[in-house]
Amino acid sequence: MKILITGGTGLIGRHLTARLLALSHQIAVLTRDPQRAHQILGTHITTMASLTSCTNLDAFDAVINLAGEPIADKRWTDEQKDRLCRSRWDITERLTQLLRQSNDPPSVFISGSATGYYGNQDQTLVTEDEPPVEEFTHTLCQRWETLALDAQSSRTRVCLSRTGVVLAADGGMLGKLLPLFKLGLGGPVSHGRQFLPWIHIDDMVDALIFLLTTSGLAGPFNLVAPYPVHNEQFAAILGEALHRPAVMRAPAMAVKLMMGEGAALVLGGQRAIPKRLEQAGFTFRYMELKPALADILKDQ
Repeated sequence: MKILITGGTGLIGRHLTARLLALSHQIAVLTRDPQRAHQILGTHITTMASLTSCTNLDAFDAVINLAGEPIADKRWTDEQKDRLCRSRWDITERLTQLLRQSNDPPSVFISGSATGYYGNQDQTLVTEDEPPVEEFTHTLCQRWETLALDAQSSRTRVCLSRTGVVLAADGGMLGKLLPLFKLGLGGPVSHGRQFLPWIHIDDMVDALIFLLTTSGLAGPFNLVAPYPVHNEQFAAILGEALHRPAVMRAPAMAVKLMMGEGAALVLGGQRAIPKRLEQAGFTFRYMELKPALADILKDQ
């Protein structure tokens, strides 16, 4: 297949591109820095610097939209919240426009979203049918998804990947936590009972390829492992995997002072499960956190 990927140099994009190339697909990556993209992803990809000059996407069989400003890297000022939204909404709107203008459009459009769509759900078991709680992450994700779904047609199916915390040694949340935990300074956040929906990077890539290649699938999918864990469980299992204590609890007030409104990302959570993905026949490699972290950290 000829596949256009946005966000190809991000954590998920890097691993996905490598796997798709290994499967002999042709990959074009939308990037503002083609030289950096080739350094990260290799010389076998092609690059597109902009969609401005495009009038359609007839050249592609599929589009995978992973672009977006990292949600937890900066404090959520009004300016940053706008940047988080625009970095997702604008490119998704443009891709949808190009899909609708195509005479022979890509047969599948996979567009990113997050379990943040549901807002803080406390202890509720969250499938794709769970009503959301109105807060910023829901507002961001709902508009993101609505823009992507506008591309749905008899010739293009749209899948929404409501992604949890992607676990990999080379980036994401785990990449930030490892130095702290290795020093024995890790531990739960606040009371630790908030749920963490997680997924191993290999399962994340497998799930995206499953959505890409399984005809008939459309709509939202929770891309998370079947067994989410409490924050305190995550800290304990990560500490055990690194042979370090994990008892340095971060008080809620300290987290709020540091992260502002963005503290909702770690003080709340979703007990999300991959109901629709499993019903469609997807099989996970890593269903539970302990073997997942053991695999990821085996070279640490």
